[in-house]
Amino acid sequence: MKNYAWITFCLLLVLVSVASAERLAVSVSIANIRSGPGKNYDTLWAVEKYHPLNVFQKSGQWYHFSDFEGDKGWIHKALLGKFPSVITKKEKCNIRSGPSPRFEVLFEVEKGIPFKVLKRKGSWIHIQHADGDKGWIHEALVW
Repeated sequence: MKNYAWITFCLLLVLVSVASAERLAVSVSIANIRSGPGKNYDTLWAVEKYHPLNVFQKSGQWYHFSDFEGDKGWIHKALLGKFPSVITKKEKCNIRSGPSPRFEVLFEVEKGIPFKVLKRKGSWIHIQHADGDKGWIHEALVW
């Protein structure tokens, strides 16, 4: 019976930490993702402006996060902002001139492109890329 109590406790701890994750976004052009909480740790990869992250742990000025693919890393607090953002999760996503499939396709993007959220209208999101391009995308295409 002791093992079940320990497993239940661990499960609750995981669920609470996931539920308390804070959604933040990269606020600089390019940010390095590190293997640990400090500049002395290896750079794992880099992300673009507006890349959304779910922060689940903080260590001083460093935040441990997971991203839309479940990848985990560390980023410095100064590189993040608290504003809504999304990232495309499908291989091909149409960005339209208005909030409906009836509107013209302005451009197409691939999976993993981050955008700042400008506003929402129903299941459509008005977005802006770091290069200034704007348009509308359906919420089913983003994380």
